[in-house]
Amino acid sequence: MGTVPFTMRLEVDLKTSLEAEAAREDRSAAYLATRAIRVMLEAKAAKRRIIEDAMSEADKGEFISDEKMNAWFQSLGTDNELPEPEPDILIKPA
Repeated sequence: MGTVPFTMRLEVDLKTSLEAEAAREDRSAAYLATRAIRVMLEAKAAKRRIIEDAMSEADKGEFISDEKMNAWFQSLGTDNELPEPEPDILIKPA
């Protein structure tokens, strides 16, 4: 994949820390900055997908009550673990 120039302003202490870390890793500051931007964008995309999936799931209108969820959670690790709760609140989608 090709690259293009990108210029930005950094606070002095951030630039100093970036350059020091780059020296420790025997990499360029640009390499570390690119890697950090990529990781941040991938994390944001993953979070967005999780939220979109949760919203799609919620749109089905099937929910588990606090009571059932808490009872199941409290049973974990005990001799009487309950099976995962099934939805007990059904709301018709609009």
